[in-house]
Amino acid sequence: MRTVTSLGVITIMSTKLGKYLLVLLILSQLVACAQLSQLETQNAIDKEIVQNAKTYSDHNKLANRYDTVAKEMVAKAKEKKESLEEYNEHSHYYGRQGQDFKSHTVANIRYYEQAAHEATKQADYHRTIAAELLKQEYAKPAETPDQQVNRKAKLNSDSGDMVESSIKTQ
Repeated sequence: MRTVTSLGVITIMSTKLGKYLLVLLILSQLVACAQLSQLETQNAIDKEIVQNAKTYSDHNKLANRYDTVAKEMVAKAKEKKESLEEYNEHSHYYGRQGQDFKSHTVANIRYYEQAAHEATKQADYHRTIAAELLKQEYAKPAETPDQQVNRKAKLNSDSGDMVESSIKTQ
């Protein structure tokens, strides 16, 4: 009888273990399929917006958006520089971890300054494209050729009968 009960216990334990392993497998699959981060999602959205920008207004909005990003990066770099100055003035408060803090802060400052520079370059690029598109829109005629060919005018408007006829323009 003891072998039967011990086999029953082993069977129950292996069933519970199997359930836990199944749950673990399902959770790992969910984690693997989940989005990695908000930043990657934002980058994908930004990339799509940039690829779909075709008009003066689109490029002008992108330029303004990149200007905003550049200002944010400059503000973050300034904040990190202030914390670095605080560290340099009171480095004895931080002990050995202070050196790690200092190198990490310097790396963050460099990252934010580089990101601000890149955002400024992108803003200038989109502003240039917007200016070129505005010149093209200003230079092109107000009407398309189809609109010019299919124009109709009402003749004999003084008399009672109105007659429509097509007018072809050059």
